[in-house]
Amino acid sequence: MTNLRGQRALAGKVLKRGATGVWIDPERDSQVSSAITRDDIKNLISGGAIKARKIVGTSRGRARALAHRKKRGQRAGPGRRKGTANARFNGKTVWINKIRLQRKYLASLRDEGYITASSYRVLYRQAKGNLFRSVRYLSNHIRESGLTEKRIPEMK
Repeated sequence: MTNLRGQRALAGKVLKRGATGVWIDPERDSQVSSAITRDDIKNLISGGAIKARKIVGTSRGRARALAHRKKRGQRAGPGRRKGTANARFNGKTVWINKIRLQRKYLASLRDEGYITASSYRVLYRQAKGNLFRSVRYLSNHIRESGLTEKRIPEMK
């Protein structure tokens, strides 16, 4: 096999690539080995004896698969956790989200006429006292204690 290191380097400069980014047709080695000028190399490139290799990047396929698993809630087990529960999701933020939902739900029930203003006030204070862990528990409590004027639609 002929030594085409010089031709490869020259072709790399012409193609604005590194020497490893150049493909030389093995069938036309002798023709390439006789090329010593940039013009010779340019003629071989136009003739198809020398080509620039396709630039290959790092595939994002594995990263996308990993992101998909994390989105589904996988890869979040105890072995993955570094901080305390409060460090991972602040207790105050949890409380704010929970109470806002409950208050919004109570206001909508009051405005639509499902509960009276007085029972709304009682339930509001109970929600503030952390009696209900979620809107679903609040809804069940209202239904079971008979505080409704009319039947509340089921939660999804």
